[in-house]
Amino acid sequence: MQRWSIVWLFPPILIGIAVVNFVASERPAPTRIEQSETARTVRTLTLEPINLIPEVRGYGSVTPARVWQAVAQVSGQVIEMHPRLRNGEMIAAGELLLRLDPTDYELRLVQAEAELNELTIRQQNTTALLQIEQSSLALAEREWQRLSELRTQNSVSQSSADSAERTLLNSRTAVQNLQNTLALIPTQRKILQTKVKQAQRDLEHTRLRAPFNLRVANLQIEENQFVTQNKQLFSGDYVDRVEVIAQLPLSSFRNLLLDERYRHPTQDASLLYDNSRLQQFTGFNATLSLDIGTHQAQWQAQFVRFSDAIDSQTRTIGVVVAVDKPLEKSSPGVRPPLSKGMFVEVTLRGKEQQDRIVVPRSALHQQQLYRLNHDNRLQIVPVTPLFYQNGWAIMNGEVKAGDQIVLTDLVPAIESMRLEPVVDREATAALHALASSTHSGE
Repeated sequence: MQRWSIVWLFPPILIGIAVVNFVASERPAPTRIEQSETARTVRTLTLEPINLIPEVRGYGSVTPARVWQAVAQVSGQVIEMHPRLRNGEMIAAGELLLRLDPTDYELRLVQAEAELNELTIRQQNTTALLQIEQSSLALAEREWQRLSELRTQNSVSQSSADSAERTLLNSRTAVQNLQNTLALIPTQRKILQTKVKQAQRDLEHTRLRAPFNLRVANLQIEENQFVTQNKQLFSGDYVDRVEVIAQLPLSSFRNLLLDERYRHPTQDASLLYDNSRLQQFTGFNATLSLDIGTHQAQWQAQFVRFSDAIDSQTRTIGVVVAVDKPLEKSSPGVRPPLSKGMFVEVTLRGKEQQDRIVVPRSALHQQQLYRLNHDNRLQIVPVTPLFYQNGWAIMNGEVKAGDQIVLTDLVPAIESMRLEPVVDREATAALHALASSTHSGE
């Protein structure tokens, strides 16, 4: 009985399956929807060639171009001092700074001049005596000849002839001595003249005058003080020219020495040994800047020379720049006088380089640049910038004028991904401002 019940269950199941298959076969097939590619919106910048003035920056302290060390060249008591001979005071060139007691040196000069006059008188007396002795010698020679002839005739004694010969020899000796004395007088005169000149110099050295316009520093004497020879008295800082030795990194400094092809440094190594030629080649000019709180004070400076050595620890080279007449270039409230010890920023600029391609440094991604192709798809371009300057990377030919670069930081950045470019007006304006500032020389 149970077997027949199970058998009757199969027909309804088969009929249900058939109905489901029929309904499914009559239903229309689902429509396939193609998924479209979504474009990523990015900020872009169209590259333009600009004329770029390469520059490097360093820092240094202001120092006088010349420092005079006032040293006592003679000993003596300070009997007079300039009323402004005090630290920080400025004194004009040629003014008397101090005077030492000249009494001892005046006496030495009088003594040396007296000795020279005495020598002149002694020369005159010796010359007169020589004339007298020469006359006596001539007379003695005649007398000796006369007696010698008489002696041959046995008309005089031998003793008389010997006495005449002795007188002749004595006259010759006297003449010779006087001639020797006169021969030594020119040498003695030179010695005494040197002594007079030395006494005059010592007397002049009791007066100390300013060799140039200076500012007094490190004063070590007072009036009525006795100073010894070679004593350091004070220092005088030259006020008409100041210098700054700025330490510039070698890695940045090479940017100023790129030749006209922009690819390789100049091969003329002799330029490094001739500052005048190097300045002519690079067109070096410099600017000093000082932060005074409310604004930056600036001075135009002149490239002078390189320092004598490269710092082996910091790998920097010292560059000396100078400013003439710094006091005249000061302006109250705007630009203070450049004074010793001021710590300033030095900007050294080279010759203008034509048609440079630059990109914002922030657009670089680990030595790669994102560029749009003609289909607005991403190209990843490996780059090796020549150098960096003020937030810009100077390109080495990997991109060209007219290329659109991506400024947006894409994560992830996939080659050939579709992009929707939007011009970054701020970056474009910054590029135009860079070109304008270079053109105007600012």
